[in-house]
Amino acid sequence: MQQVDERIDAWIRGVATPGMAYVHFDGTKVIIERYAGLADIPTQRPVDARTSFHGFSVTKTLTSLVVVQLAQAGRVDLDAPVRAYLPTMPYAGDISVRHLLTHTGGLPNPLPLEWVHSPADDGSFDSDGFFAAVFSKHAKVRSAPGERFAYSNLGYVLLGQLIERVTGSSFKDVIRHAVLRPAGITERELGFTWPADNMHATGYLRAPSLLSLLLPFIFNTRRHLGVRTGRWRGFKPFLLNGAAYGGSLGSAVGYRKYLQALLADGGLVAPTWREQLFTEGITTSGKRTGMAMGWFTGSLNAHPFVSHAGGGGGYYAEIRLYPKLGRGSVALFNRTGLRDERLLDQLDRHLVPR
Repeated sequence: MQQVDERIDAWIRGVATPGMAYVHFDGTKVIIERYAGLADIPTQRPVDARTSFHGFSVTKTLTSLVVVQLAQAGRVDLDAPVRAYLPTMPYAGDISVRHLLTHTGGLPNPLPLEWVHSPADDGSFDSDGFFAAVFSKHAKVRSAPGERFAYSNLGYVLLGQLIERVTGSSFKDVIRHAVLRPAGITERELGFTWPADNMHATGYLRAPSLLSLLLPFIFNTRRHLGVRTGRWRGFKPFLLNGAAYGGSLGSAVGYRKYLQALLADGGLVAPTWREQLFTEGITTSGKRTGMAMGWFTGSLNAHPFVSHAGGGGGYYAEIRLYPKLGRGSVALFNRTGLRDERLLDQLDRHLVPR
């Protein structure tokens, strides 16, 4: 426990992030919970259990879970062509639902940094229209289905549309009814709307930094960034243009409840289907991909885990489950992160048995 506190304190003192939240848990209780630093620098508002963060791509695990729930219910065949459920599928070929879940469909992955809009515009924002233009611009696949692993946000945009087509409900409503409510999670703890209670963490970009120098060439910093405070420049409030590939916002409490419910037998999905959800995929040539259905695979202290990171402008997140141990972790940061940094390795290694 002391080593975890020391690592977190070092990140805050070393200006690695303005603030963060971390929780390590088993199926029924919290083992360690730590909130550190500031959710908002100008007001000196601290991070606490109510503070929410953007989850970005950790949202893909919610999307994949709902698709597997539909498969469990007999409403979706994972090995059927996507076009069987989504006639508007913009890519030709025998791309299956499983291919999209495991990022083996060969879809392109254009840079998504500008795929954001203001919370004030959320009610009128046309997500399907926005992505119709993106699909038209990026119409060519990169490889044959199943040939290789190639991460694609667009694959999960399509899975969100498939969920809506099969259920007849909005993606956000399906997540609420199929995952959040059964797990006892309130909309305030985990959801897709900007919190009205001013408890969301302000996202930050460290300045000066190499990224702060490069970002204006690929991102409208004048539109999306505010003034600089000390070493940090804050992001203005934003939501992602597509909920299914990365649109969740939540607190460590919300993500923890979701993961605990996923660990529970007979909870969100039957154990046999959960095992499929967590099983690493292979290519048509038999090569391991390092990716299950919406979850990356790995091990720590010889214990296998499934995980996903999420990052973008202002925020970085990691979630992880150790299925055989019945444990998991969440780490949320309000600073920009654009790659999987495996920071949970540094924290969990002190807590996961050796």
